Amino acid sequence: MKNIFIPPSTKILEAMNLLSVTSSKCLIVSGKDKYFYGTLNDGDLRRGILKGLTGKETIKSLYQKKPIVILEKEFSLSVAKNLMRKNQLSILPVLNKKNLVTNYLVWNEIFGEKKQSDFLKNINFIIMAGGKGTRLAPFTRVLPKPLLPIDDKPIIQHIIERFLNFGGKNFFISVNYKSLLLKSFFNELKPQYKVKFLEEQEPLGTVGGLQLHRKNLKKNDIFLCNCDVLLDADFSEMYNFHNKRKNDLTIIASTKNYEIPYGICQIDKKGKLKKIVEKPTSKIFVNTGFYIMKRQILNLIPKNRFFHMTQLIELAKKKKFTVAVYPIRDNDWIDIGQLSNYTNIRERLDK
Repeated sequence: MKNIFIPPSTKILEAMNLLSVTSSKCLIVSGKDKYFYGTLNDGDLRRGILKGLTGKETIKSLYQKKPIVILEKEFSLSVAKNLMRKNQLSILPVLNKKNLVTNYLVWNEIFGEKKQSDFLKNINFIIMAGGKGTRLAPFTRVLPKPLLPIDDKPIIQHIIERFLNFGGKNFFISVNYKSLLLKSFFNELKPQYKVKFLEEQEPLGTVGGLQLHRKNLKKNDIFLCNCDVLLDADFSEMYNFHNKRKNDLTIIASTKNYEIPYGICQIDKKGKLKKIVEKPTSKIFVNTGFYIMKRQILNLIPKNRFFHMTQLIELAKKKKFTVAVYPIRDNDWIDIGQLSNYTNIRERLDK
């Protein structure tokens, strides 16, 4: 496992890079002598990004000063396990009476099991799988994009299994192109979860067909995603963010930082030089094709009309619905929608 100890002087971008290669999904903030200051996780970094921090700042204002820990004198594996399960912790620092870190537990490494929950058991999970997948030709001339294999499973099974870890039970798949093959796959699979197909008689864009099937959905919120997107992220955290902010529609976005490899001249309106900034970093948020929304948002989709998700987002904003962005790390987003990405994805999933 990579080193998960970092000092409070660590820059935000450096911490993001370290988190992307650790299995703990959490870092321990400490001094050189392992004096314990706190912990830092994805959520802490996300709050900083949403506040407008550039990534060049230190983590001092972001890390948790009073996280849950366990003392050496109180330690037992069963107590630690119960504490981690109860609080959904991925890591648990062990401290001595001098507040020094003497050990730490990482859930996946120590207990060898995922912290499954039923947090999202009543949510509608909709996978948009009706497109022709032309960017993945020639593979999609034989199979629909959701059935393209990654290792020993098709893409759509990888997507569903990620939802299952958070209690997902109700799955709806929007189909059109080669829909019989998709239906045959699930008939043979005989899954323990519920799958319903939302059939489009003709292509209606990424979300146009959902208007026809509102009555088939439960009266709960919706997780909506493309069939070529994999996220290695905490869906319960996403949903908490969506609810606590009282969002009507939340876009899951990948945080990308680009460094311009030149000195940039900043000038005023008269062309006079204000200053030169060497190799500035630009931060952008890329739409991953994954969304959380209130069921009422579907009412905005016009009937029997070709309609894309981007149009729905713009219409929701125009109608004064609350539309927000939930940022995730770039490494937590796997886009399989292009041929180059698909051919390289096996190596990444094996890591």
